Amino acid sequence: MPIKNRFAELLPEITAWRQDIHAHPELMFDTHRTSALVADKLKAFGCDEVVTGIGRTGVVGVIHGRSVASGKVVGLRADMDALPIHEETGLAYASQTDGKMHACGHDGHTSMLLGAAKYLAETRNFDGTVVVIFQPAEEGGGGGLEMCKDGMMDRFGIQEVYGMHNWPGVPAGTFAIRDGSFFASTDQFEVKLVGLGAHAAKPHDGIDPTVMASHVVTALQSIASRNADPVEQLVVSVTSFQTSSTAFNVIPQSVTLRGTVRTMKAEIRDLAEERVTAICKLQAESFGGTAEMKYMRSYPVMVNHTAQTDFAAEVAKSVSGQCDEAPLIMGGEDFAYMLEERPGAYILVGNGDTAMVHHPEYNFNDVIIPAGCSWWAGIAEQRMPLG
Repeated sequence: MPIKNRFAELLPEITAWRQDIHAHPELMFDTHRTSALVADKLKAFGCDEVVTGIGRTGVVGVIHGRSVASGKVVGLRADMDALPIHEETGLAYASQTDGKMHACGHDGHTSMLLGAAKYLAETRNFDGTVVVIFQPAEEGGGGGLEMCKDGMMDRFGIQEVYGMHNWPGVPAGTFAIRDGSFFASTDQFEVKLVGLGAHAAKPHDGIDPTVMASHVVTALQSIASRNADPVEQLVVSVTSFQTSSTAFNVIPQSVTLRGTVRTMKAEIRDLAEERVTAICKLQAESFGGTAEMKYMRSYPVMVNHTAQTDFAAEVAKSVSGQCDEAPLIMGGEDFAYMLEERPGAYILVGNGDTAMVHHPEYNFNDVIIPAGCSWWAGIAEQRMPLG
């Protein structure tokens, strides 16, 4: 099953959907325009059921095959939300909302799944049911978790679930996948280190939280280098250092640090949380200060299931002729929540030589639309073949 001719025919139409969505980016759960567009198109395609408001602004479409005797139900998921980034592409269809941009290609994911849904509703060349899932708030809001908490898996009888993400730097339209742990857990921490403010000329009268915080930043790097097994993946990054004063001659009362922790295993995640908390508190105490600590767990490790990964790779090979082994990725992906609920797999499709995702000059490559749509359709048709 190479790229389907139908998707080559539909490419101008799907591209127009994608560029329209790109021009009107929406953040987190505030995907009202996009969700309405998706729901309207699913209804126009003739889906057997279209449900809105799953996980607040998520949309689900149900498509029955020519037969449903197999009883199989497969979920296909795309994300819809954009990022709080100022676009710098200069495209004719660039974001019309300053400070919001489809810098991760979710406009492309949504459009490719819409294209696949149109084709599947036209042909229904499978024995079972396809559930197309359009999710809000992947970029930090946990929309996948919210859809699961709304009972989506049980409500629609989903037995397996599959997701896809474009990836710059990989040849356009080719695929890569990885069995087991694939995307990292993503936790955040915030610590307010409180000392005693003083005049900069008399540091002995105070407790300097800038020195305290500097030692904390350095000590946090020892978690990966000295506490975790060197063969394990662990990233601890302090990404914000903010004092309570901006004056040149004032030792501030406090410094707030913020950062993120990325891991690939639950036990390393537990270790990192324990060590981050201990280091912040004990370093502060060693200087005579205190640490007010917040450690916030976010997306879990995204783990592909073996049987579904093998199947997804075979479908990808049938589309593009190859499917490479993807590297471990220390970014997060809230499709992890759906893979905790049901077996499934997540695959990467090459976006070609473009700027990396989350960059102000990134743009989804419309050339890959037929390959992505063909993979979605292949998942449905090959997982639930007609007898």
